Amino acid sequence: MTTTSTIFTIFFDGHLWVGVLEQHDGGRIRAARVVFGHEPSDVEVANWLRHHGDDLIDRASAARPVADDARPRTRARSPKRAQREAARAARRPRFSTAAQEALAADRQARAVDRAQDRSARRGRERAQIRAKRRARAKARHRGR
Repeated sequence: MTTTSTIFTIFFDGHLWVGVLEQHDGGRIRAARVVFGHEPSDVEVANWLRHHGDDLIDRASAARPVADDARPRTRARSPKRAQREAARAARRPRFSTAAQEALAADRQARAVDRAQDRSARRGRERAQIRAKRRARAKARHRGR
């Protein structure tokens, strides 16, 4: 049985406030990112999630999965060590590097799709221009 967990984290990246949605599913991570701009209040985040949360979840579900390298520890830890690690985790940003990889993979996939669409559109435009020129040349040849 695999467990699925979803984490939504808001952090300041140096310029803007960003939200990252991570979906952990059976050793795979999918992620989607949203830029808020100014610091959102709790009420603004709740309203935003109510109106746009489904779209963000759909984007994360459609993103390419990345393998999660975080392996569970098999040895029991002391309570003091667990407390220190929890405090350390609370101080650092809560997005994972795997989520960053998932975002980068999704961004790269969308860039490739855009490039293919742009190339196809340019090819169609060139074919239309060539067809118009050939039609004009034929008309001139026929004396029209």
